[in-house]
Amino acid sequence: MLLTLASGSLFFPGLFALCTWGLRRARPAWSDSDCVMISTRHWLAREYVWFLIPYMVYDSYAMYLCEWYRTRDQNRGHSLATFRNFLCKNRLMITHHAVILFVLVPVAQRLRGDLGDFFVGCIFMAELSTPFVSLGRVLIQLKQQHTLLYKVNGILTLTTFLSCRILLFPFMYWSYGQQQGLSLLQVPSRIPFYCNVANGFLIAPQIYWFSLLCKKATRLFDSLPAKKDG
Repeated sequence: MLLTLASGSLFFPGLFALCTWGLRRARPAWSDSDCVMISTRHWLAREYVWFLIPYMVYDSYAMYLCEWYRTRDQNRGHSLATFRNFLCKNRLMITHHAVILFVLVPVAQRLRGDLGDFFVGCIFMAELSTPFVSLGRVLIQLKQQHTLLYKVNGILTLTTFLSCRILLFPFMYWSYGQQQGLSLLQVPSRIPFYCNVANGFLIAPQIYWFSLLCKKATRLFDSLPAKKDG
């Protein structure tokens, strides 16, 4: 699954760069704007969205199984109480998955028409941080927090999460402004209100999760001097 997410996150930027490079060589009379515009029109940018449906369903079920195994020693079977406890502990993640399934997928597939391919591609970039987040969880499970790999992975997690899940949103606003001749600060007032609301809902949990990652990183690096002193 880590390789699948990583390949999906890298595939579309790579495809875009390859198409742009190929068009510039094949059509030297075209402007850079023409080459970039044509390179974003690829059927996979729309059809890849279908990958999200089985993944989100699988991930929700996998999280439930993890919760069930953690509480199995309390003599709990698969019951409504176990499921309710799972929802309470993972409400933000479950809400995140539900919004993607029931809002973002229909919007990306049907409701947007032929608009917004560039922004859909940008949203795909958010998953670039997922392999590093998942690897960190695996290393914790294996009790490898003391290793160099865990520390390097932590730096990569913070870097990719900040770049691809938070700074991505002002970048999309800035890109739109460049196309329309607007400054970054002018864009929010020139686009539909629901676009700002949707972006607000998308970025809010990312900021929260990034704050948790920063706290974890701070605890990790604060513990290093203490161990050396010990």
